[in-house]
Amino acid sequence: MSAPVESYTTLAEPFRYEPDKIKGSRFIACIAPAETEAEAQAFLESVRAEFDDARHVCWAWRLGGAGEETRSNDDGEPSGSAGRPILLQLEGHGVTDVMACVVRYFGGVKLGVGGLMRAYGGAAGQALDRAELKVVDVKVTLVCTHAYGDSGAVSGVLAAWELGAENADYGEEVTFSVRVGIGRVEEFQAAIREATAARASVEAPGKVPPRGRP
Repeated sequence: MSAPVESYTTLAEPFRYEPDKIKGSRFIACIAPAETEAEAQAFLESVRAEFDDARHVCWAWRLGGAGEETRSNDDGEPSGSAGRPILLQLEGHGVTDVMACVVRYFGGVKLGVGGLMRAYGGAAGQALDRAELKVVDVKVTLVCTHAYGDSGAVSGVLAAWELGAENADYGEEVTFSVRVGIGRVEEFQAAIREATAARASVEAPGKVPPRGRP
């Protein structure tokens, strides 16, 4: 079983780029962050609405922390000549949670399958080269439960880790949730245990053990 993805690269914001015409045809790359298929589809529809007089709006998306969800479409161009080259650019640039559309205005000269592959892939690739990217750390929600007497120790750990407590509940004990990078869960749990002499617990929701579990 592969290790969980700790971080991934995606777009910081939507971006658009139009390279030079190719034999009269315009290719306009429109790319945007999209965390779900619905978000990707919504962006596609917005591009289609804006360029409603274009002959083709070909596209591809890559979703999931490891880019495990992919889809592409040639929108009437020869099979494999448009959507797949766009997808290959997403994969080659190592980005995910991204939707990429390339709008084509036909210039009157056919480019052939090879020419189309270079044109569509090239437009998407040049847009990705110029777009602002960001690295997203994958985080998980943990639930911490501790006695009131350990509040200072727990607060000290949170401060050292630059984390904030969320959804705090003050009952017989203090319970709150905290977001921690998936690759540092065990380290954070160890820090809380050490600070409270193993009196506090830190677990994923639904798996909170009795306080004091080592």
